[in-house]
Amino acid sequence: MEKTVLHKTIGASAVAVVLVALCGLFAGTEVAKPASVPADAGGGVQATQSATKTGPLTRADIDYRKLTAPAPGAQDGTVNAADWAAYYPYIVATMGDNAKNSYVTDYLEEDPYLVNIYEGYGFAKDYGSARGHEYCLEDVAKTQRPHPKANCLTCKTPNFAKLVDEQGIGVYSMAFDEVLGMMEENVSCYTCHGNAGPANRGALTVTHNYVREALGNSMSDIDPAVLACGQCHIEYYFTPSDSETMMPYHDVDSMTPEAILAYYDSIGFSDWTQESTGAKMLKAQHPEMETFLHGKHANLLTCSDCHMPIETAEDGTVYHSHTLVSPLDNETLLATCAACHGQTDMVSFVHSLQDRVTARETEVGNKLSGLKDELAAAVSAKKMTTRQLDEIRQLYREAQWFFDFCYVENSEGAHNSELSFRCLDTSEAKIEEALALLNGKQ
Repeated sequence: MEKTVLHKTIGASAVAVVLVALCGLFAGTEVAKPASVPADAGGGVQATQSATKTGPLTRADIDYRKLTAPAPGAQDGTVNAADWAAYYPYIVATMGDNAKNSYVTDYLEEDPYLVNIYEGYGFAKDYGSARGHEYCLEDVAKTQRPHPKANCLTCKTPNFAKLVDEQGIGVYSMAFDEVLGMMEENVSCYTCHGNAGPANRGALTVTHNYVREALGNSMSDIDPAVLACGQCHIEYYFTPSDSETMMPYHDVDSMTPEAILAYYDSIGFSDWTQESTGAKMLKAQHPEMETFLHGKHANLLTCSDCHMPIETAEDGTVYHSHTLVSPLDNETLLATCAACHGQTDMVSFVHSLQDRVTARETEVGNKLSGLKDELAAAVSAKKMTTRQLDEIRQLYREAQWFFDFCYVENSEGAHNSELSFRCLDTSEAKIEEALALLNGKQ
């Protein structure tokens, strides 16, 4: 639920999935592979071609070792990084490098208007950038945002997903502290590869049951390399009946902010009722997958193409780096952008785009905060009818939703700039409509 934007966070160059964007068709670099690669070199991932190859490496160059049995695994059946290390040492080593990111941006300090528009909700108390997968359990445990139920652990640890699969949706309603004590590891190999261990040869697996329930057969419309990340990097809500984590759509077409808002309206859902305005508010989470899938790059790229460079070790082993990075911070990834963008300076290009989105967010966010204050004053004055106030409350709810859908999406426009600006323009239009009603009826 945390927002992380690399260009805003000086010094944080290795952060979890944030800027899938304007790079080329496949991750890779110009390399010359050795004429032959020993079958046991480096343990695990080997080049598939015996002849020397010059050109960009792609996923086709990776061949996961054909194993017949999984590693022992943790007590609950998940297979963690330590279990995989003997088979895929380079992958596990690069996973460990994610721990190097420890910088946190305080968004409430950076954008003070957030405290006002999130009034009455946990994000008004604590809203900082994510430090990444290595710190999921530590950070969710110490946040000042309240977490009375275990559903707050949904995407923080594979042990929770395994527990839900085994015991059912009742786990979501269990006490947070009770379940936290049962969790053994942060986001790890099991999250994306299941519990088959190294024997699955790197196959991607959806391990969160709410994804299967929400999308069903529509899962086949999404590349597994997007869905593996997307099962956590999504918009979601907790069902009022069972506190179950659930996605507010059933296919890719209904992943737009307009369709999701209509879904929430149809079931009468709100995250909280704001005391000063009486508005039933929505809090967007981190809709990276939804934003990306409705952007121009979805037919060309996946999350791994832009965040997990394919590398070659000294012994010739070809592997996907599991250090999750921005493509703007990795020369291997940047080089592929030229396939579509030619000689464009992609770092400057994307940063300029993000700066424009950020500036627009600040402009609209402050206007939204102003609307909130005027609505609160109107409620306090008691000069308008409930029907008049409810009409303005609905516009405020919608304006907040479209603003938030952009603000909390971690690429800051890089995944889909058209959608980012559309959300902010829509939010501003609804703010102005609400203000006109307030000014005309008070």
